[in-house]
Amino acid sequence: MQPLREGGSLPALAEADDGFKYVVKFRGGGHGVKTLITELIGGEIARALGLKVPELVFAELDECFGRTEGDEEIQDLLKASKGLNLGLHFLSGAFTYDPAVTRLDPLLASKIVWLDSFITNVDRSFRNTNMLIWHRELWLIDHGSCLYFQYNWDGWEEKATGPFQYIKDHVLLPQATLMEEADRICRELINDDKIQEIVQLIPDEWLKWESQDETPDQLRSVYFGFLSRRLNYSEQFIKEAQDAAETLI
Repeated sequence: MQPLREGGSLPALAEADDGFKYVVKFRGGGHGVKTLITELIGGEIARALGLKVPELVFAELDECFGRTEGDEEIQDLLKASKGLNLGLHFLSGAFTYDPAVTRLDPLLASKIVWLDSFITNVDRSFRNTNMLIWHRELWLIDHGSCLYFQYNWDGWEEKATGPFQYIKDHVLLPQATLMEEADRICRELINDDKIQEIVQLIPDEWLKWESQDETPDQLRSVYFGFLSRRLNYSEQFIKEAQDAAETLI
């Protein structure tokens, strides 16, 4: 296992039983399983929109893993991560997307801005694009910072239709000039059935929180309710993105 000291979650590059390498996100990291939940939901919604995302897999970590690890911080992380974690297929040789070097097709840029407005992803900025170029194609990574409403459940219904001010910092906002077309296409690909299908992928093991009395099914219903409400709000959130883009001119 090779630690990747990027961000606060301390992911690692590991080889799995299938012989492939994965970037493993650990449940014992800073925000626990909630980061894994949003990584799963955000990645699968992006995939449903036809955007390229590394394959997501569940990674079972047994208590023996990492016993020989010399770094005390990493060993504590691995001990806290026993059980089900999440892995993203490692894109060997990929490099970070640089907007100053590579211009995207306006519709592709608009679809990504639409996605991040929909899932309230705060982490696709110039400072941290969370996009890679691999085999001359754009790939989206790291959706662990979306759906931040989950850190305070109070009033989630209002938050689903509330403003998303962070869209003004989106790295692709200047290139996203086809938001209405992106909205039409994305609304054809994402509906309540698709949202329900994705939410049902969340393992029960990730939905047993000490701070919540709700059952796993009840928590899934909140994620579904938030996304369903927000989808119906798409006309407003693309207008918010367009208004933010105008301030950049």
